[in-house]
Amino acid sequence: PVYNRFLAWAGYEGVAAAIAEGWAAKDRAKTTGAFSDELVDEIAVIGSEDEIRERIQAKADGGVHTHIIAPLNPSPEAVQRTLDAFTADRFQLRQESPPGAAFRKPCLGALMDYQKIIVDEPRPRLRRITLNRPDKRNPLSNELRGELFNALEAADRDESTRVTIIRGAGSCFSAGYDLKSNVAKDQPFHTAGGLGNWPRHVVEGFFKIWDLAKPVIAQVHGYCLAGGTELATACDLVYVAEDAKIGYPVVRAISPPDNQFYPWIVGLRRAMELMLTGDHMSGAEAAACGFANHAFPAEELEGRVLGIAERVAMTPSDLQQINKRAVHRQMDAMGIRAGIRAGTEMQQLATFTQSTQAHLAEMREGLTQALSKRDAAYGDYRTASKEK
Repeated sequence: PVYNRFLAWAGYEGVAAAIAEGWAAKDRAKTTGAFSDELVDEIAVIGSEDEIRERIQAKADGGVHTHIIAPLNPSPEAVQRTLDAFTADRFQLRQESPPGAAFRKPCLGALMDYQKIIVDEPRPRLRRITLNRPDKRNPLSNELRGELFNALEAADRDESTRVTIIRGAGSCFSAGYDLKSNVAKDQPFHTAGGLGNWPRHVVEGFFKIWDLAKPVIAQVHGYCLAGGTELATACDLVYVAEDAKIGYPVVRAISPPDNQFYPWIVGLRRAMELMLTGDHMSGAEAAACGFANHAFPAEELEGRVLGIAERVAMTPSDLQQINKRAVHRQMDAMGIRAGIRAGTEMQQLATFTQSTQAHLAEMREGLTQALSKRDAAYGDYRTASKEK
């Protein structure tokens, strides 16, 4: 398994798949036949940490990919030694980058074969996670959320990483949860079933991010709606584009938020206004009311966030986690966890109203039409252009 994970990570998915199929069928010819002479030349079957480092560095200096496997019949200790030695902070290895990224350092803490996110290290000690479903405005499906939590936890365990940034690909941060999916299916971690499973599940995810040792920064542009706002507020610092659109339009037709952060983050009066209208805030307004730390011109956002993240990363992680926890402990003392958990019951209660049931029926008949109908009278979100 370790062997195949390295091959797939390095871009040899076909070879990894052939090996897996041959292994499952006990077909030695198929397994060994997956290797070309060129590929075999790149593989090092090694065991000691010094050998691993020497071989990788020699290949890295020459600009050549090296694929590392653990010794045959390895002990768990040998596998871990191999993984520990091959870390992204020690070796400047290049690999093909996604469109729009000039350079992406590989992250061994994220060997999972991500399909919905991109993980890179834009600068030393910084890990960055990009929600990568831009054609759908980065909906937060359970598959994407599973990859996100995996990557966050990997960064939290990686000694070379001090700060993680979350951003969205394409035109926006995230337009919310994936309304076309079954949110009760394949949740990324277990939450007790029954009534209120979904709001309880996402609140647990919120606090998973809160309770990470290392700071997490949200970099928000474009739409940040519904579940997207819940993800942003789970982060320790939030920086937004001045023209971002941040809101929870779901209150107009289904329920209050699954995670009722608004009163805690923006205060009673602003929270009440947002909840009773479903209107969005601009990025500048979000910074003014406390939802975000600061708003920047959209073209400056990425550079400013990276600069702030580098400044945060200057403090060692063993101390920084205490600094982070100290703030959260004060919020805990004021009751934030109990308050937000209690809010999950309000969310579930709202789903039993006649109005919500009618809207859910409309959504089943056609999601786009139902959401357009919801917002048409307000003249905003997806219907805004029709008003101009």
